[in-house]
Amino acid sequence: MCAPSATPHALVTALPQAERTNLLDPVSEAQTEAQILAARDRGLVRGIGTTALAANVVNGVIGAGIFTLPAAVALDAGSAAPIAYIVCAVAMAGVVICFAEAGSRVPTSGGAYGTVEAAFGPAAGYVTGMLLLVSSLLASGGLAAAVADATALLAPALATPAARLCVLAALYVAVAGVNLAGVRRAARVITGATAIKILPLLLFLVLGAASIGMKAPAGPAQGPPMPPVTLAGFCQGLILTLFAFSGMETAMCASGEIRNPARTLPRGLLLAMLFILVLYVAVQLTAQHLLGAALPHAAAPLAEGAARFGPVAGSILFAGAILSMLVWLCNDALGSPRMLFAFGRDGQLPAWFGRLNGKTHVPTNAIVSYVIVSFFLAATGTFLKLVALSGLAVVGIYAPACAAAFVLHRRKIALAGPPLNFAGLPAAAGLGLLGMLGMLLSAEWPDLVGLAGVILGSLLLYGFMRRRSGR
Repeated sequence: MCAPSATPHALVTALPQAERTNLLDPVSEAQTEAQILAARDRGLVRGIGTTALAANVVNGVIGAGIFTLPAAVALDAGSAAPIAYIVCAVAMAGVVICFAEAGSRVPTSGGAYGTVEAAFGPAAGYVTGMLLLVSSLLASGGLAAAVADATALLAPALATPAARLCVLAALYVAVAGVNLAGVRRAARVITGATAIKILPLLLFLVLGAASIGMKAPAGPAQGPPMPPVTLAGFCQGLILTLFAFSGMETAMCASGEIRNPARTLPRGLLLAMLFILVLYVAVQLTAQHLLGAALPHAAAPLAEGAARFGPVAGSILFAGAILSMLVWLCNDALGSPRMLFAFGRDGQLPAWFGRLNGKTHVPTNAIVSYVIVSFFLAATGTFLKLVALSGLAVVGIYAPACAAAFVLHRRKIALAGPPLNFAGLPAAAGLGLLGMLGMLLSAEWPDLVGLAGVILGSLLLYGFMRRRSGR
């Protein structure tokens, strides 16, 4: 364990002001990091086991994107799209190990926000938290835009700009309504609908398996040929696949409630990510088999592929895609605004964001603000552009998280019992950082400028809030 002069100050900054003052007095400075961690996560119950964690990660990662990304990745990477998933998964393997290692050493609420803060201080943690918030907003806007596009396919009269805005407004009013009613009701709605979104995917894979060795069912006239495989296109496909694999960082925000993190975190994460990789590659291969050269130009690839077996199958996949998008948006609006709430609670954003509704006990201001910004992004952007930006923002979360895991491992910090202590952690951190560097090099300059702008803006906002609070 490192000396109490470094890490405790980083952890204490996340506490409410009253507790922060008490813990930083001369007597309290002698407390261990574990005691400070306990104060930060006071009231939380470590009740999340391996199965629950794996399910949470799968639910957060496999959102609605799986119903639309096969076409988007094929448009960029051509027939090499399945390879893009595998290459991204190799880079992500290092990131997953780093998340497991760091989480087992500093298993505090906030996930990467907390581990980066413990390793590099509150400013770095603040930037990481802001990037997580921005990434979630972009993903929410992108998937909501996809819902509007899918609705327009179902009812062409809704394809006009005015009708699209009405669809998006109704969508976010419903999402906000579910979450503003109370966390228990929102959790019941989300839990009840989560399992349903997996069933259409299983149906799609069954249809694909049934067609192996047989001539693919006849469909509409083919569009332009499959795009050729180019290095630039393959790199852009990698950015999209990174978006497809992102989401575990949101699940890790509940690290303060994971039971026996040294064992549960690595088992749950690795089990979930392996399942996700197999499912993604299987879906991509099935879509390419069923649609062929028409895949890159399919607005709803899984629904169109299933429709080759009849309108009922296509309708099931189409309905499953829309339902999955709605479930993901509700799930996102349940978790992501809590980061905004935490910033307000900790004095790192205006306290207005940290207020709870006296009746429902939910952060109403944070939820409404998050939904409004998401609506604006969905109304002014497209699915492909927003998810690409979200994927790039995730690089800004994963890279410091890998570096933090290495620092925590080297300093032998362990705040909740024996950590994972993975022997190959330096190599895993190097692999993760190398993969994230590759993602940055694959990005376009305007997107990189946008990422740099978010980081700079976060640092300026952090400095302003510190001066305002007198810290």
